[in-house]
Amino acid sequence: MGQDQTKQQIEKGLQLYQSNQTEKALQVWLRVLEKTTDAAGRFRVLGCLITAHSEMGRYKDMLKFAVVQIDTARELEDPDYLTESYLNLARSNEKLCEFQKTISYCKTCLNMQGTTVSMQLNGQDYEKALFFPCKAAELVNDYGKGWSLKYRAMSQYYMAVAYRKLGHLADAMECCEESMKIALQHGDRPLQAQCLLCFADIHRSRMDVQTAFPRYDSSMSIMTEIGNRLGQIQVLLGVAKCWVIQKEPDKALESIEKAHELAEGLGNKLGLLKIHCLCEGIYRAKGQQRELRNHVVKFHECVEEMELYCGMCGESIGDQNHQLQALPCSHVFHLKCLQTNGTRGCPNCRRASVKPGFV
Repeated sequence: MGQDQTKQQIEKGLQLYQSNQTEKALQVWLRVLEKTTDAAGRFRVLGCLITAHSEMGRYKDMLKFAVVQIDTARELEDPDYLTESYLNLARSNEKLCEFQKTISYCKTCLNMQGTTVSMQLNGQDYEKALFFPCKAAELVNDYGKGWSLKYRAMSQYYMAVAYRKLGHLADAMECCEESMKIALQHGDRPLQAQCLLCFADIHRSRMDVQTAFPRYDSSMSIMTEIGNRLGQIQVLLGVAKCWVIQKEPDKALESIEKAHELAEGLGNKLGLLKIHCLCEGIYRAKGQQRELRNHVVKFHECVEEMELYCGMCGESIGDQNHQLQALPCSHVFHLKCLQTNGTRGCPNCRRASVKPGFV
């Protein structure tokens, strides 16, 4: 199969995929992968297969095709192809919770000229968190209906999360409903699970825990099916918060214990930090001082290990909704601290900063 025929078949598969005929699209792409003699075409069809398996939650297959894509990129001897393939390999390992490998492949990308890597901070500057998905949604609308609905769905989902944390629950519900509608149309199981989790969190924020519980259950079912253990931790913590609202601390601790086991197994320090923070509140309410001190100490250990504190005032980042600013060296500070200090270099590493970027 030559270059022209390869291109035609890839486009045919894309048309099938966009019309929700996923299995037929996969058959077309696999046939192209088997028969094509065009290395660039093989690279592109592997990208299609990686994306499709990611959206279906088939992460092991996603990783398999990402490994093949690396070999194809090396054959092409093109740095842009190689960068893209390493990013796909990083994405695949991230989905499978292989975080050390993910970091390693991302660092490889950073060392390649011309690579741009988007990083997210799990602080509590929700206004800035909302800015980026809103801009993404604007771009999608500007490009029109021909633009991939996947990006619209994801931008709507992240807007929903930010709106919920800002307390704009009606806006959060509207965005989440839009994202869920697209996810259902395209059979995007991972996004469906995230939307169900967001719906549950919105209802919990409204103190409607009876409506939240079944949505957490549905989300957990899909998270378990696709192997998203990070998502399972989020669900379990959401359930625990519902039990806290209902003044059932023992049931909350049962859910937290399951989340702790998962987080420990994954080495998920952010999850452990949230667990210790939640336990601190529960044991404080129960008046159990020994357990309270234990979780306070572990919480601060997590903060130190993750460097989740402002290098100027020393306060933890994420405790409150403060505006944050990241310098080019990746160190993060409270915006008010940087403005007060007036320094032109990073207070942590003293590296000169050029046009600080907002997180």
